Amino acid sequence: MSATGTPIENSIRKLRFEHGEMTQQALADSCGITRQTVIALEAGKYAPSLELAFRIARVFGVGVESVFQWRP
Repeated sequence: MSATGTPIENSIRKLRFEHGEMTQQALADSCGITRQTVIALEAGKYAPSLELAFRIARVFGVGVESVFQWRP
């Protein structure tokens, strides 16, 4: 488990920059969440619901496993 408490790591920050340097706010707006939620996700302090994981992956046009990785 990571030091932050959740075994789920993510590539959100990397994907945002690969997609035209998308802002945290733009991602939040696309997913119907707050910018604070994006910040918590990127920091590994929050594990998304399955629905949110799919929404985020869809924004980037990739599969869920390209965004989130399980690291027990």
